Amino acid sequence: MIIILFIIFHWYFSLFFQTFFHHRYAAHQMFEMSKTWEKIFFIGSWVGQGSSYLSPYVYGALHRQHHAYTDTELDPHSPSYDETMMKMMLRTRDVYNNILFGRTELEEQFTKNLPKWKAFDAMAGSWGSRIFWGLFYIGFYMIFATQPWMYLLLPVHFLMGPIHGAVINWFAHKYGYTNFDVNNTSKNLLPLDFLMLGESYHNNHHKRGNNPNFGFKWFELDPVYGIIRVFDAVGIIRLKAVES
Repeated sequence: MIIILFIIFHWYFSLFFQTFFHHRYAAHQMFEMSKTWEKIFFIGSWVGQGSSYLSPYVYGALHRQHHAYTDTELDPHSPSYDETMMKMMLRTRDVYNNILFGRTELEEQFTKNLPKWKAFDAMAGSWGSRIFWGLFYIGFYMIFATQPWMYLLLPVHFLMGPIHGAVINWFAHKYGYTNFDVNNTSKNLLPLDFLMLGESYHNNHHKRGNNPNFGFKWFELDPVYGIIRVFDAVGIIRLKAVES
């Protein structure tokens, strides 16, 4: 039971930072925050994503490319150009590393105002950090796992961040329904959103890219938007006006 609770907690804790900090803040600048809070969320992202830590700077640039080039050959992750989810994930990894190590020269539209903490990214993305978190997960399972099959869940912990991205970037461009006509294959995956904290309303997001509420219809509930409103109310962030 402890292992099941642990993987559920890790899934949602990691996903919150990815959707709130990496996606809605870094990539889309839907709200503002102080540099102090920015660093707090950097650290929270490291704790949440652990061995699969993703640089908010690189994630933001890569995700902006996805919006600019959706479903074209320049899209960092599109089922339209990859035969399998694994091939798509490997191509995304290559694009990510090219940005991380400065092998790609990016236009200003992809880097403007992205959160940057190079020293922390270097530490959090290092092999030492990744091995530390991997050993932590293994140690936790050695203490609390009660059945051998539970160890099969460890790869989910190791690759949590990329898995979250792959679920949306693959399935939400292949299956689901649409609320808006857009010039790409983005769709909404309502039945899966209890696992994705609003991220599965992908068609809505591609139509309204600057809107912090990923839901559109009354039944499309975006739980992270509720947290965003609370953070705005107490002064942790400052929501920007949504362009019509």
